[in-house]
Amino acid sequence: MPNLTSFQARLGYSFQDAALLQLALTHPSVAHEVDGPKQHNQRLEFLGDAVLQIVLSRELYLQFPHFDEGPLTQARAKLVNRHALAVHGRALGLGEELVLSRGEEINGGRTRGSALADAFEAVVGALFMDGGFDIARAFILRQFSANLGGLEAEPVIDNPKGELQELLQAASPHAPEYRVVSATGPDHNRVFECVVLHQGIELARGTGQNKRAAESYAALHALAALRSPGAPETVVPPPTPLP
Repeated sequence: MPNLTSFQARLGYSFQDAALLQLALTHPSVAHEVDGPKQHNQRLEFLGDAVLQIVLSRELYLQFPHFDEGPLTQARAKLVNRHALAVHGRALGLGEELVLSRGEEINGGRTRGSALADAFEAVVGALFMDGGFDIARAFILRQFSANLGGLEAEPVIDNPKGELQELLQAASPHAPEYRVVSATGPDHNRVFECVVLHQGIELARGTGQNKRAAESYAALHALAALRSPGAPETVVPPPTPLP
């Protein structure tokens, strides 16, 4: 296990329980190379994701008082997507501190974006468990201050359908499917409603003035639902099959 003194300095916090930080840096791959059960960082990752969501949701709510759920959800998803979290992990030097299996080490696990993003969330979870909400919140705001300050007046996600596909296919080989379920209004002002499904199960719906916009909003609402606190770690959609 590496000496974590310098890493804690980069975090701006000294852990009372250093084992929590060690756990946050332990990749799940190590469980396959030891005799008996071996703890790793997935539980802390789950917790850290929830803390990130609530802290950043509050900041966006305060920063954009005139925008409704749609733009706020887009901004939050842009801040916490896997690529963005991996960037924060690299900036902290997380890769150097990870505890990996031999196979994961050989295959470039220290620089893998998914491993860095997961470890970043796990570190947030460890900060929350060791220091409480205020400590975790202060760390998150330090990390995201530039991102929050650089958001546009009405934040947007460049590719919500692509982000949803990436999230779903991390746990399943199946891609999401989009269906238009209704089109209402006069020809010059149509409103389309679209549903997004995964393995035949409805994830979310969205509306827009064309099919593409409706699909994008459906993907956006699905991302928000799957990343909300209490959503399962693996992608298991709610049991609402569409006929």
